[in-house]
Amino acid sequence: MDRPETPSSNVAPAAITKLTALVEAMRPKQWTKNAVVFAALVFDGSLFAADKFAIVTLAAVLFSLTSSAVYLFNDLLDAEADRHHPLKCKRPIASGRLSPTVAKLAIAVIALTVLPTALAITPVFAGILVLYALLMLAYTFMLKHWVIIDVFVIAAGFVLRAAAGAVVIGIPISPWLYVCTVLLSLFLGFAKRRHELVLLDDNAGAHRKILDDYSPALLDDLIGVVSAATIMAYSLYTFSAPNLPDNHAMMLTIPFVIYGIFRYLFLVHRKNGGGAPEQVLLDDLPLLLSIVLWGITTILILYQPWH
Repeated sequence: MDRPETPSSNVAPAAITKLTALVEAMRPKQWTKNAVVFAALVFDGSLFAADKFAIVTLAAVLFSLTSSAVYLFNDLLDAEADRHHPLKCKRPIASGRLSPTVAKLAIAVIALTVLPTALAITPVFAGILVLYALLMLAYTFMLKHWVIIDVFVIAAGFVLRAAAGAVVIGIPISPWLYVCTVLLSLFLGFAKRRHELVLLDDNAGAHRKILDDYSPALLDDLIGVVSAATIMAYSLYTFSAPNLPDNHAMMLTIPFVIYGIFRYLFLVHRKNGGGAPEQVLLDDLPLLLSIVLWGITTILILYQPWH
């Protein structure tokens, strides 16, 4: 004879379901963006310094949690608009799988955990995290409705990540790191807008009003400009940056950057990709391979283990 279900027997599965929905809403795949925090560590030649690596890793974790809190806040505000999107309607808050109360509690817990920890590392880093959060809130309430500025805000988020990596290990922020980060993030941001515009077609404005101010032709022109500028800036960096080997061996990494950008353009135009850069990176093997090879070549050149 089957035993009747008791309320306690359903508690664990319900809790697991809520936790799964919360983790999904925090968008862990987006945490790959915070790899930018490690850029200063790598190019400073300190990748294998255990103490610096540990502090930068902690900084990346704190940035990931901060960005997750922003995503949760964003989804709370955009839940109705997300329900008009063919993909975003499946997000936990928009679909009803995660209650607003749980999302708000998670935001509070993250804030009370991240800020004191960041202050313990250095107040400047804590200030960068606060500035990032405020910038993203300004984006949510206002800046996302300003054409072109909306993508510049996304780029600013990447610059703050790169700056955080430099600040926590106490080194100056390289102008080359700044320029290349800005251009690459603009490239990804305009590609994302193009994907949204093409995917949603006539319904684009219902999901994101700013998309009415863009057109595929305009975005193609902007993407063309920033992709060319990114390649040129990176190429100049490999020859001109003062902390690189004198033999200009860093120029050997240029083909990987060119191929990566061209491959991404192929995915945007021929495979309707670009809507989620972190997903494109994980799903496209040739693009992932080019990034891995770039990373390996860069480390070999900068650290020259054969010496």
